[in-house]
Amino acid sequence: MDKDKIKKTKKNFTTSNARARFLPVSRADMDARGWNLLDFLIVSGDAYVDHPSFGHAIISRWLENLGFRVGVIAQPDWRSTEAFARMGKPRLGVMVAAGNLDSMLNHYTASKKKRRRDDYSPGGRAGLRPDRATVVYCNRIRELWKDVPLIIGGIEASLRRIAHYDYWADDVRRSILADSRADLLVYGMAELAVAEIAQALASGAHVRDITNIAGCCWKTHVPADVPEAVILPSFEEVKKDKRTFAEAFALYYREQNHKRGKTLIQDQGAWHVVQNPPARPLTEDEMDKIYGLPYVRTWHPDYDAMGGVPALSEVKFSITSHRGCFGECGFCALVSHQGRVIQRRSDDSMLAEAELFLRDKSFKGYIHDVGGPTANFTVPSCRDQEARGACQHQACLYPAPCKRLQSDHSDYIALLRKLRALPGIKKVFIRSGLRYDYILADTKHDFLNELCEHHVSGQLKIAPEHVSANVLRFMKKPPRAVTRSFIDAYRTINEKLEKKQYLVPYFMSAHPGSGLREAVELAEFIRDSGLRPEQVQDFTPTPGSFSSAIYYSGLDPFTGEEVHVPRDAKERKLQRALLQYWIPENAASVREALFAAGRTDLIGTGPKCLVKPESAGAQKRKNTMDKSRSRI
Repeated sequence: MDKDKIKKTKKNFTTSNARARFLPVSRADMDARGWNLLDFLIVSGDAYVDHPSFGHAIISRWLENLGFRVGVIAQPDWRSTEAFARMGKPRLGVMVAAGNLDSMLNHYTASKKKRRRDDYSPGGRAGLRPDRATVVYCNRIRELWKDVPLIIGGIEASLRRIAHYDYWADDVRRSILADSRADLLVYGMAELAVAEIAQALASGAHVRDITNIAGCCWKTHVPADVPEAVILPSFEEVKKDKRTFAEAFALYYREQNHKRGKTLIQDQGAWHVVQNPPARPLTEDEMDKIYGLPYVRTWHPDYDAMGGVPALSEVKFSITSHRGCFGECGFCALVSHQGRVIQRRSDDSMLAEAELFLRDKSFKGYIHDVGGPTANFTVPSCRDQEARGACQHQACLYPAPCKRLQSDHSDYIALLRKLRALPGIKKVFIRSGLRYDYILADTKHDFLNELCEHHVSGQLKIAPEHVSANVLRFMKKPPRAVTRSFIDAYRTINEKLEKKQYLVPYFMSAHPGSGLREAVELAEFIRDSGLRPEQVQDFTPTPGSFSSAIYYSGLDPFTGEEVHVPRDAKERKLQRALLQYWIPENAASVREALFAAGRTDLIGTGPKCLVKPESAGAQKRKNTMDKSRSRI
């Protein structure tokens, strides 16, 4: 055999061996395993990456662990049924998710412009999934197999489980369970519910009879069969009246408690959708088991020629330490997805994952992150949660830390020290968001020093989001004084350590409650603090969040108070320009905003001014153009 043939044979063997480590994606893969039939088919809007940061990887490996034969179809061509049929009809069911992001958020910016890149697709290529992917995929599957049990999940389904405001349609839409023609919707992180559903189907239960699983939504034509449920205003009622929409959101939001949450029911027209109470939090042993499954920890080899999947790069050498977040930021829907109760892995589980990194030839000794939705929330917010779940009418950190709050970083510090001590680990960074009000509430005051000395890569990202009290109360974020205290503490510690490490702030423009005066207030804070945001995020109303309910209704759902909502494109542009007032291209918009806000004192050349006056030549040209327009 000549050298070229030997090389080609070796390459084919290597590719074949790599494919065998993944779950089947084709009939040929099934044949290689000796399978003629799948138990479950997983359909995902993301490219197939077998890593525990990707929802489809966790669910497929979890089902495999439970003894089921599982195949994965990632980013199928939705224009026909052909791609969905390539591995045949599964024996027990099809599970569909749009991906790690809502497909509309994945596709469009806050200004509703099409994104040019999709990091969850091979080569970052955009356009490989449809808008409203869950609905589109399910409708194709229903064309193909009318009777197959069809279960939807993932964040797109989770946050659209009741009638919800859709920013991209600028309208209220039905529950995605009704629109998709699926049988069941699994909300939250899903492992417990998926296991129960799979075992019920395997035991011969009909999917229409699976109605009692926590963390699930199901459909009925007979609402009288759910006598104990809290009745939400119907789809037609919330679509017709914004105050009713806000009231329905408040009812829904308060029942997100696995201990005391009640069943909800909402009339969608053709169906009533029933939401069972949330699933219980996972135990430490369950978390360890899920994150210890045999993930390949990379993208499928089919994507090699396209350069792989960009989203993997940031998480490949990162460790998920926990789930859940009790920060309860108004614009974040995590409280409706992962919940407020912290679910943590053991240190041994995370150390074992770090040791896997050390066996990877591409690992350079740097762990990119150790965290979760909020990195430093690694213990339950209070001891009462085990008995009664998260509080229904009180937040853990807003408007100030609760008296029962356990602000303790001891476990987190101990874990980070163990990771740093592993031979071959050069540095352990923290890049997940940190709640600095929680850091300041820790009376031991040792975490910030540990963070600055060992875990910052030159820059620490923080997210004050705003400083105006009127905006922060709808964001449910800490007051300006707390932000100022943290900035001072961070700078003081770095001076003592003789380190040049900077803060990179995230600020948000056009959030409900923010007018031009509030945007000017934030711009002045940016000027005085010396912080320069590299990016400014325009508020994007995503389904399921408190802030989105305000954006649509113009009301605080819990108080009924009217709230200013900056919907006008011009106002949103001016607010954004103010937050980066030093950029020359923003000068005209900054001047316009300051005139509109009655703050012309900030136009000039003094040290407190945000922008210089318009030059005489520019003003003359503007006047000439205005006169020309008036003549026309």
